[in-house]
Amino acid sequence: MTNLIRRNTVVRATFISAIAAAMLTTTSIPATAAGAFDDALRFDAGAFDTLTVDLDGQAVEVRRYEVVYVGKPIEMDAIQPSRGVPPNGAPDNGEGRPLEDPLAFHKMIVYVPTTSVDNADNAIILHVNNSGWFSSPVADRIEEGGSYSSTSDTDPIGAALRAGYVIVSAGTRSRSALAADGTFAGKAPAPVVDAKAIVRYLRLNDDVIPGSAERIVISGTSGGGALSAAVAASGNDADYYPYLAEIGAAGIDAEGNSSLADDVFATIAYCPITDLGHADIAYEWQFAGIRTAQNTIANDYTELAQEASKTLADAYPAYLESLSLKTEDGSPLTSETMQQAILAAVRRETEDAIARGVAIPAIGEDFELPNRDQTMAVVNDWLTVENGAIVDIDYEKYLGFVTRAAALKIVPAFDATANTDHEGLRGENSLFGGPDVPYANFTDYSWNNNQVQGDGAGPDDTGLQWADYVAQDDALVAEQLRLIDPMSHLGTESDAAPYWYLRHGMIDRDTSFAVELGLYYAVLNDETVEDANFRLTWMRPHSGNYDVQEAYAWLASKLAEAGNP
Repeated sequence: MTNLIRRNTVVRATFISAIAAAMLTTTSIPATAAGAFDDALRFDAGAFDTLTVDLDGQAVEVRRYEVVYVGKPIEMDAIQPSRGVPPNGAPDNGEGRPLEDPLAFHKMIVYVPTTSVDNADNAIILHVNNSGWFSSPVADRIEEGGSYSSTSDTDPIGAALRAGYVIVSAGTRSRSALAADGTFAGKAPAPVVDAKAIVRYLRLNDDVIPGSAERIVISGTSGGGALSAAVAASGNDADYYPYLAEIGAAGIDAEGNSSLADDVFATIAYCPITDLGHADIAYEWQFAGIRTAQNTIANDYTELAQEASKTLADAYPAYLESLSLKTEDGSPLTSETMQQAILAAVRRETEDAIARGVAIPAIGEDFELPNRDQTMAVVNDWLTVENGAIVDIDYEKYLGFVTRAAALKIVPAFDATANTDHEGLRGENSLFGGPDVPYANFTDYSWNNNQVQGDGAGPDDTGLQWADYVAQDDALVAEQLRLIDPMSHLGTESDAAPYWYLRHGMIDRDTSFAVELGLYYAVLNDETVEDANFRLTWMRPHSGNYDVQEAYAWLASKLAEAGNP
């Protein structure tokens, strides 16, 4: 398969090339911006409401600011589209979702503990949502009279308030965002562009917003985790400047040049759904050997899907080797060493669980696994522990155990619309294509096997196979893929965040373990990264913010390690 993601010399579209030539490094970007909308984007430190909340049983005051963070915000339609076919395969009611504020995707809320108003060195925690890579209107994370805990393992707001950090809740465009003019305004790279615009707003106003814009920590889960990783990997990449100019981001002048930085200090990213261009092949490489109709959602495993699964799985080893990544001991990362890395991560988590006193059921007995607000019993047929020591881990049975905790996605898992007999918006392909189309296939298999004439994708409409399509200078989907993927920026001239905290659950089947390990090794292989902290967390499903004490202790140590900003 053609490797689109690690092309450091990829041919850019003409309008991108002109901007890329003017790319600035972090050290050359001045502290004072001169963007076309900078005057209008100045932060009013006096325009706040005061909230009183309960933190660990004590009353704490928090200032709340709500701002539009770009100079040309996009007005959105009052009814946002339904999100296509839900994960369980049930039909969508098609009624859409009301949006009360037409600028909700270009607003953010800034929370400042009153005790930190005069602290210019504190971290700024930027929370992004985008579950499933869907658009996310701004939402309050701190409410009047709310109760928060700084000692809870599931309350990042409480931990941040106790540390005195500034907290930012952001709205961003993404999949399904429908503008008032009827266009799809959230197509890639819109979510990354919006998040970068937020970072730029914070940098522009670093002199008046408490905390330090040199200590921005972007955090999210699932699609938000992927967005966090993409922003953390692509700091100060000039290829985003035209998109930033379109929305009037801070520090972009009338000619499209930048005088502000948009790199971040760190990311805390949970189960990031990333490397979308290769997520389908990684998923089938991992699960094809154990797939059945019974362990696939809605028994959707037809003969055509079986053929697709094998085709996709066979493509993964060559892609992985094309990345030229190294493991911790310097060995090449191949499909064989990837399996060993997954097993090693599972072993480490098991050893840690044993050390913490977690009871490991014997073979034939049940694990009690988290399942929303309840637990579910899943038999242990893969992990043998005797006298507090691991005797055996059966990799294939472990994967089967994961599928019993949650059924597998369909085939393809991420790019299923208009191929393999699938109808309706399924997977992440509504993130791609032009603003006038609801979706576009974005992978080799799904593009080449597009079954719908007139949708603008596939050989039936373009006359081009995927490899020929992406070889064009103006291949929109290929450029969109590159600009939302951290894998295309790590190890390049982009200014990656120096500190990375990455987590994925040990029973999370929403993307493959290979995608998560691949991201970890890409971070680890980036020579500018100071710390890559990764775990395949013990018996966690697709979720985030379950280890807040560990995450915020890690962050505190990195802030101390970095010294004064």
